[in-house]
Amino acid sequence: LTSSPSPARHRLRAVDRDEVVDMTDLLPPGATWLPAPQHTLPALPGHPPMVGYLVLVPADQQPPFLPVALPDGPQAAEPAVPAPGEPLVRIDTAQRTAQVGGHELDLTYLEFELLAHLVAHPNRVHTRDHLVSTVWGYGHVGDGRTVDVHVARLRRKLGVEHRRSIQTVRRVGYKYSPPLAR
Repeated sequence: LTSSPSPARHRLRAVDRDEVVDMTDLLPPGATWLPAPQHTLPALPGHPPMVGYLVLVPADQQPPFLPVALPDGPQAAEPAVPAPGEPLVRIDTAQRTAQVGGHELDLTYLEFELLAHLVAHPNRVHTRDHLVSTVWGYGHVGDGRTVDVHVARLRRKLGVEHRRSIQTVRRVGYKYSPPLAR
């Protein structure tokens, strides 16, 4: 799997078995890479073993990407209280904070990851399986009920006024419809 050269987003793409990729073009200056040990990679039953790489970046450099999804569009300085027409739910992936209507939410690691993923892809329906594999990772042993429990907790923390922004799509999963400030 490789990442695109765009520094703002981390993208992955499948590589064909015979495709040759020059990894040095994808690395930041001074970084090195090496194959990840097979025992550290998740195994998917019925699928060929995964291949992964460790990218070693010098300590004085910032990574070329953030480990969580970013919302589409440019990031501006975030005001304490959103202006009319602005999104009420704001995610700061660098500081790992989430705000609703200017008030910071107290979220667990997975609640933050789930909310950040939903906010990064507004109005898109996500299946429970997709959310489990994206937010929890392929190695997670669990089912859609795990997602249901975390969504219920997120809705409680969003509060009565904003809990409807995470909508249930029956027999499919969930979607995030961003509420706007008035």
